Amino acid sequence: MNKPLIQLNGKTALVTGASRGIGHASAIALARAGASVLVHYSSGEQEADAVVAEIRAFGGTAQKVQANLRDADGPHKLAKQVCEVIGGRLDILVANAGVSKAASIEETSIDDFDSLFAVNVRAPFFLVQQLLPVLCEGSNVVLLSSLAARAAVGTLAAYAATKGAVDTLVKHFAAALGERGIRVNAVAPGVVETDMSSFTKSDAGRDMTLGMQALKRLAQPDDIGDAVSFLASDAARWISGETLHVDGGSKL
Repeated sequence: MNKPLIQLNGKTALVTGASRGIGHASAIALARAGASVLVHYSSGEQEADAVVAEIRAFGGTAQKVQANLRDADGPHKLAKQVCEVIGGRLDILVANAGVSKAASIEETSIDDFDSLFAVNVRAPFFLVQQLLPVLCEGSNVVLLSSLAARAAVGTLAAYAATKGAVDTLVKHFAAALGERGIRVNAVAPGVVETDMSSFTKSDAGRDMTLGMQALKRLAQPDDIGDAVSFLASDAARWISGETLHVDGGSKL
């Protein structure tokens, strides 16, 4: 009998922003494949508790960790907690936590711009930096990019710039860490039916989304979570430095 494609038994994983949306789905997918998951949250403690309970309900292993990644020292505090919990090795880092802001160029404030880059770019950069002592040969990092990094979608110029930066970091991280046997990739979703894409709840938003996709349904968080789980597994062992577009054929 063939083994399942995705097997993560004995692996440890950290998923940032795992209390909802794509982070929640990624934590569940990793846990179902056998990984022990650290569920990070910033302010949604009840939601994080629910994710941990969901994983434990099907026999998985999980616990929550908290840090505000908007703060300059947030990644450092999170890395310290993670190292205290896992000991000497982290197999999977999914840097999913992110914020979005729809605003025209004229309406974008300095505070909004800085907040977007703090959470979406600075936090994953320094989280990787701080976790390097426990990222070992065979470990891998999955960052979250976006369709907005390669195509103009709505009034998201500043947000899109952060995701373009993520795509660049993937290349540099993969090149720098490859000699240590660490893989680094990104997943770039299109529009996903989450709180961050609340416009999909309107008929106009749904029609706009389906109109730019080859596949005619709204993406669900687990569509992205499964792709994250794939990249984190040995099934993707010869993939590094890539951004995987998981967007239903958007903006072809």
